[in-house]
Amino acid sequence: MFIKKIGIDLGTANILVLVPKQGVIINEPSVVAISTINKKVLAVGNEAKEMLGRTPDTIIALKPLRDGVIADYKTTEAMLKYFINKALGYWHLFKPEVMVAVPAGITPMEKRAVIDATMASGAKATYIIKEPIASAIGANIPIGSAAGHMIVDMGGGTTEAAVISLGGIVTSTSARVAGNKLDMAIVDYIRKKYSLAIGERTAEQIKIKIGSALFLQQKLSMKIRGRGLIKGLPQVLQINSDDVTEAIQPRLEEIIEAIKSVLYKTPPELSADIMEKGMTLAGGSALLRNVDKLFTQATGVPARVADESLLCVAKGTGIALDNLEVYRKSILATK
Repeated sequence: MFIKKIGIDLGTANILVLVPKQGVIINEPSVVAISTINKKVLAVGNEAKEMLGRTPDTIIALKPLRDGVIADYKTTEAMLKYFINKALGYWHLFKPEVMVAVPAGITPMEKRAVIDATMASGAKATYIIKEPIASAIGANIPIGSAAGHMIVDMGGGTTEAAVISLGGIVTSTSARVAGNKLDMAIVDYIRKKYSLAIGERTAEQIKIKIGSALFLQQKLSMKIRGRGLIKGLPQVLQINSDDVTEAIQPRLEEIIEAIKSVLYKTPPELSADIMEKGMTLAGGSALLRNVDKLFTQATGVPARVADESLLCVAKGTGIALDNLEVYRKSILATK
């Protein structure tokens, strides 16, 4: 089967590649392993992530996307080429049309870098769509209606909060705090409270397994391993969900402030719609326990987590690609 269209959720933590009518066919970490000797790409995605924190001096495993945008152009280009080829199969005859979702707060220079990297990766045409729009489409929100809809997309590098009406963004903000910053908050907390050094991968597992946005009545606990800072030796420690909740509160407050700033700027008529319909939470970080309840308490606006929240942006790119005429005014740029 010939694949002519590809949707890409170019995330800081993960890249999702979707083919219309087939669904998400790739979901791998945005990590590339490179040789320091000849700058050759050695591994991408899952294989490269396994190398994080474990590489010898001759190999570096890095994340070329930072806060939702390209920080290392050449490495991002190599990563995009790898995933596009993997999606198409290496024996492909046609160059595909590619739609890439980017943060709403992207600068013209950052947008140009995404387009250039995608075209250099083998695309016939590149479409750019803002993440809140793609996320709302993927969450089955009727963005073309004359009503206000609020979407909060919480990814790895950025949290995008936006009010959408008539196919466009009325007001939005892009806060560069999301899943990765939550992980680092856990790393810092464990270091300060328990004098134990842990890596980002361990922090992510802690967040997933026992993390909660609100303190739990029935605490969850788990054993973690790291390096003791006092003796410098490997150490095992048991922590509970209260530790995680306390660690991530300051970062969650930043996200809440971003949501409030959008609500403050929303026209009264649309505010009434949002109070009636509530806000929709999407993205991988929306899977954090009780984050919807925290946002409801903090803002007074009902919050719900979208179905398959991790896939909303990727699904939205696929729907928009299949219906370009319908969503043309929602697409940021083409080449």
